[in-house]
Amino acid sequence: MSRKPAPLRKAPAPRKAPKKTGARRRETASIGRRLIAMGVGGLTILGVVAMLAVLGGMWVYQGPGPAAKSGEATNVVLRRGASLPEIASTLEQAGVIRSSSLFLTAAQTTGAARRLKAGEYEFPTHASLRQVLAKIRDGKIVRHHVTVAEGLTSDMVVDILMRAPELTGTVPTPPEGSILPETYQVVRGEDRAAVLQRMMDDRDALLDKLWADRQPGLPFATKDQAVTMASIVEKETGLASERPHVAAVFINRLRQGVRLGSDPTIIYGLTRGRPLGRGILLSELQRQTPYNTYLIDGLPPTPIANPGKAALAAVLNPMNSDDLYFVADGTGGHVFASTYEEHERNVAKWRQVERSKAAATPQKTPLSGG
Repeated sequence: MSRKPAPLRKAPAPRKAPKKTGARRRETASIGRRLIAMGVGGLTILGVVAMLAVLGGMWVYQGPGPAAKSGEATNVVLRRGASLPEIASTLEQAGVIRSSSLFLTAAQTTGAARRLKAGEYEFPTHASLRQVLAKIRDGKIVRHHVTVAEGLTSDMVVDILMRAPELTGTVPTPPEGSILPETYQVVRGEDRAAVLQRMMDDRDALLDKLWADRQPGLPFATKDQAVTMASIVEKETGLASERPHVAAVFINRLRQGVRLGSDPTIIYGLTRGRPLGRGILLSELQRQTPYNTYLIDGLPPTPIANPGKAALAAVLNPMNSDDLYFVADGTGGHVFASTYEEHERNVAKWRQVERSKAAATPQKTPLSGG
């Protein structure tokens, strides 16, 4: 059986050669991709550098500063009117900052440069540049304290002010009783006269308030008389709880024309209030001075000390009492009496206490109030 011959297959058509333009386009695209990749890498490096610079700046600004040269803190005084470069130099020389130029840059960048305040500053060891700038910008200066205790004379207060090393200038002795005993905040370089004026202004303000609210019928024609009485009460007892009672005794004496008989007034007439360091002698009890209330009627011519708030308040609002006498009870307080006979018995008890202690500790004459 015969077979048909298989049909002939056509030869494949020859492929066309690639055009040069397509090849070049693909090659150009490949090069572009490589260039873009290189560009992205370059930008990443620049970003890292920039980030490191920012982190470095933050470390310099907020990181720990130098250790204090001595102790746990460094005190620096920035004078009034100092320029920004002077402030930076002062801080660098004191060892508070590492670099004055970095301080200048930070102050100008943050805007603190226009708000830096003069004064004395205390910087803790390792304080950051940020902390240093903030403290000076906010004016957180060092506050010192001057304490005036109740019952000090004006001469003694002047001595305290003159011994305060933070203060400047001299100050005259003010009138007795014109100062309010208190603890006052002061700053380095403050004038002593200005501090004293504050003490006097505070006393005036307090006295005006207490005088306006005073008990009616008191035997005082003026505020000055009330201050004089308060100074005697202040010196007669150190117990705040007793002051209204002691004030009542002296006010009762004034009303009845009985001499005040206060030992502290004798001492003031002898030493202007400086401690005697011993008991009062009989000759001193009998010595005529304007302040010896055993010999003069009524109040002495001026206060004998600077009374505190409690003594002033006690005199202008005394306890309701008929007592005319008091004597030390041996425990730091006093025992009171309305009659002389009762007072004599109380004195006898005190003398017994005095004799029992004499062998161990010499005693001063008690503040008897009469």
